[in-house]
Amino acid sequence: MRSTLKASALALTAALAASTAFAGSHSLSGDLKIFLDTSNPAPRATMEAMIGRFQEMHPDLNIETTVIDREAYKTQIRNFLTADAPDVATWYAANRMRPYVEAGLFEDVSDLWAEPEIADNLASTKGAMTIDGKQWGVPYTYYQWGIYYRKDLYDQYGLSEPTNFDEMKSNCQTLLDNGVKCYTIGTKFLWTAGGWFDYLNLRTHGYDFHMEMAAGDVAWTDDRVRETFANWRELIDMGAYVDNHQNYSWQEALPFMVNGDAAAYLMGNFAVAPLREAGLTDDQLDFYQFPAITEGVAMAEDAPTDTFHIPANANNKEAAREFLRFVVSADEQTVINNGQNLGQLPVNASASIDDDKFLEQGFAMLSSNSPGGVAQFFDRDYPAEMAAEAMQGFQEFMVFPDNLDDILNRLEKVRERVYK
Repeated sequence: MRSTLKASALALTAALAASTAFAGSHSLSGDLKIFLDTSNPAPRATMEAMIGRFQEMHPDLNIETTVIDREAYKTQIRNFLTADAPDVATWYAANRMRPYVEAGLFEDVSDLWAEPEIADNLASTKGAMTIDGKQWGVPYTYYQWGIYYRKDLYDQYGLSEPTNFDEMKSNCQTLLDNGVKCYTIGTKFLWTAGGWFDYLNLRTHGYDFHMEMAAGDVAWTDDRVRETFANWRELIDMGAYVDNHQNYSWQEALPFMVNGDAAAYLMGNFAVAPLREAGLTDDQLDFYQFPAITEGVAMAEDAPTDTFHIPANANNKEAAREFLRFVVSADEQTVINNGQNLGQLPVNASASIDDDKFLEQGFAMLSSNSPGGVAQFFDRDYPAEMAAEAMQGFQEFMVFPDNLDDILNRLEKVRERVYK
């Protein structure tokens, strides 16, 4: 689908005026080709409106926007980056961008990250945009993961939000003693178990170790990996999770929490809407950061991040850089991530967010976590084949924890094959 965006007749908003001051006042010219994978209606409309605002600032620039279905985009990206590259293209952070960085297909934009406006306000996402000490794009939206819980149940049993693993297990035992499962989960489609591995591994060993694993530099049979699984096994052996979770999708696991049969869910912020729709009020529902496990390990988070990049073969890199500056400006971040648009979190710490307690808590958590780092979620951080096999192993471990040795030996063989 192609749509060419020319200068629109929209009046400049206050946000646009502020963005203009940030993004630079000199006018650009020539062609600017932008490829988007935001094919769903709301993200597409958000992106096209944002491009329209950039067009108004640069009326001499001819902007051509191409929108490609997200799944088709994944199969086409290498071809168009190699052959007839656009000037700007959407993609994803961290290891998902690594193949294109290593193939020389993405432009090094470390110069942008040296500018104070970006360096100061996007610090928490810098690690996710960095490979080999250089930055290869900018983020434009992300969302938090963490533990959503039934505050009314916690209050009923005299529990408070845990800050460490011992408190987490103590809360869990109290709930179990009262006939309530600690966590709901549906592992039918595997990826939800990946979230538990991510957080247990990040809290046990930290971001750098977690990303070394994702890069294939750590054996699955390593004692440190076993330590992560040992922590996980403590929860499994307690009976922390709902029974028969391998038969439920993530949505099918929601009723356990809605009905009060389980007290919490480790999930992304997209779970809030269906929980509200199912009847839980914001007085009943709350959120906390996954607690610390190993003392002194900085608190990294899973926060899947969508990104813009300049292809190495782009023709108009000056205009492309100006567009990236515009995208991450505080005002544009406020506009595109509000509830009427993407409904996610701005990556600029100076942006504003909607009056929503879960967005506010997520924004505060992610904007202040630059020492911890931002991971992208298991199936984004690992190569596809490794992720698929490992998540199958996680589900098996949650049902048959005694199979751990077999699982880790199997995954080690996959690692040796995938990363060779």
